[in-house]
Amino acid sequence: MTVALYVPGDRADRFAKAVATGADVVILDLEDAVAADAKDAARSAVDAWLREHGPTGLQVRVSAGSSEDLAMLARHDVAVRLPKVRGAADVDAVVDRLDRSRRFVHALVEDAAGLSALDEIARHPAVASLAIGEADLRADLGATSPAMLQHARILLVVAARAAGLPAPLMAAYPDIRDFDGLAADCRAGAALGFGGRTAIHPSQVDRIRAAFAPTDAEVAWARDTLAALGDAGVATLADGQMVDEAMARRARATLARLPRDERTADG
Repeated sequence: MTVALYVPGDRADRFAKAVATGADVVILDLEDAVAADAKDAARSAVDAWLREHGPTGLQVRVSAGSSEDLAMLARHDVAVRLPKVRGAADVDAVVDRLDRSRRFVHALVEDAAGLSALDEIARHPAVASLAIGEADLRADLGATSPAMLQHARILLVVAARAAGLPAPLMAAYPDIRDFDGLAADCRAGAALGFGGRTAIHPSQVDRIRAAFAPTDAEVAWARDTLAALGDAGVATLADGQMVDEAMARRARATLARLPRDERTADG
């Protein structure tokens, strides 16, 4: 399970604090979080931080189509969070500028064109993960129904896993004071197959982690399942439930959502 925390690129005073939250990934944001007249200062701040601290545990969200952002990132081997991706060509444009051969682009889909090209984007050799910008997608579709967002989330999970990518992260939850709503939405996302969430405030980090953690009942079932199966292909639990390798995969995925220190005993 992964929690990623956005921090505005023009707020260098917050970079270290963001790292100290314990978020798995810190996203230095050069796009929506930065006003137009602060873009140059943000690029300079991110450049300086990367020079001093390196790219480990970081992503940089660039502004779509910004040659200035990419010119700065050409000096650093850091993962790129790319907004407004509509197809493989948008990823190609970044790869051509940065000339890297590994998976380093975290593609963010934010409109109908991108949603319809999810499979194409997911299978690009430079794409490391998929995500949806839910507020932008809703605006583009003119959709207010929760059913549309649910549909988009399901498409995202399926496209990511079909391409061999990790379970996607949910979009940031915009109301930083609605902790109950955040937790409920995280639990719904976990049930759909999401692997974590992005946060926009440090107060959300631990709450996201807690909401994605499996319940005691889920953990007990997972451990019982793996213990019962052992090297067998099929086994029966004490309650009469039959389990097989498909259930074992689900059990292992459940235990992978535990905090690292609680995972040790499960191997």
